[in-house]
This record gives sequence, structure tokens and C-alpha cells, in this order.
Amino acid sequence: MDFIKLVELRQSDRKFTDRKIEDEKLLKCLEVGRLAPSASNSQPWTFVVVKDENLKNEVAQNTFGPLKSFNKFVPQANIIIAIVQEKKKLLTEIGGRIKDKDYALIDIGIAAEHICLQAAEEGLGTCMLGWFDEKKVKELLKVPEKKNIPLLIAMGYTPDDYLHRKKTRKKPDQVIKYNTY
Repeated sequence: MDFIKLVELRQSDRKFTDRKIEDEKLLKCLEVGRLAPSASNSQPWTFVVVKDENLKNEVAQNTFGPLKSFNKFVPQANIIIAIVQEKKKLLTEIGGRIKDKDYALIDIGIAAEHICLQAAEEGLGTCMLGWFDEKKVKELLKVPEKKNIPLLIAMGYTPDDYLHRKKTRKKPDQVIKYNTY
């Protein structure tokens, strides 16, 4: 697929069917995440793929928020991928402290978007989730207490009649500057 068409296709999907994701499609999505670039090649991630229906539903229940009003669509997802933040290389850690940047979070964002773009290429829908009870999700997935889960990705097939939304974005001259701010 033409890359710009792929970017236009990729959106945060909030409705899924019960159709199972084929292993080969899932593996392609995970592979592009694994191959994503990272600062000093730290690769500060582990992808925990939640396929077990009961466990997936328990994780999904912990994305709803305090009023049980957020992310109600997540249980429909066929798979949830938890991205666990791993230790950075020493050089990346030092550079991040000097520059006051968390390169691991930037890297995880890149890997997550690679996964979502490949999913769109495979005909799958995704939604990145930052709102969830991290402590409970770590417990459910047996993630060590000292590690973080910055993102979850809900993934599945969307219904044929699901609305593909036209992207509304700021005009180019509002976000693109040349040579100076």
C-alpha cells in the first residue's frame, strides 16, 4: 500500500468484531514493532500479547476509568498488546538525563505506531490506550512491579460498516515552519 494511504487509513478504532486475528498477521505486527528504531538501539520494550479470552477481558475491565466511562469498547478487541518498558542502555539513560528526555517512551511510541500501521496494512483495527489501571494490569500480566506499561494496544477486526473517519488536522502552515519558529 502507498504509505500516505496507509497513514490515512490508520485510525483509533473503537468497535471490533469477534473474528479471530490470524497468527501470521499478528506476527507481522509484532515483527515491525520489534524492528522499530530506538535510541542507541536500546529496544526498551517487551510486547505482552494477551490472547486468552478471560485474561483479555480482565485487562479490558481495567481500562474503563474511575467512572467506568472510558474505553468501554476494549472488551470487543480480539487481542490486547501491553508494551512493557524495559531498561535502557546506559548511554541512552545518561543522554536522557543530560537532555531531560525519556528516550524509552519516545521509542515505545515509535514501536507502537509501527505495530498499528502494520495492523492497518493487514486489515486490522487498533486503538492505543494510555488510560488504564497500570498496577492492576501489571498484576494480571505478572509484570515485575518495578517495570512500567506506558501503552496498551487493543486490536481486532472492525465491522465492514464501521465508519472510516476523515482525518481533520490543523492546516500545514499551522504546524510546519521553515528555518525559524
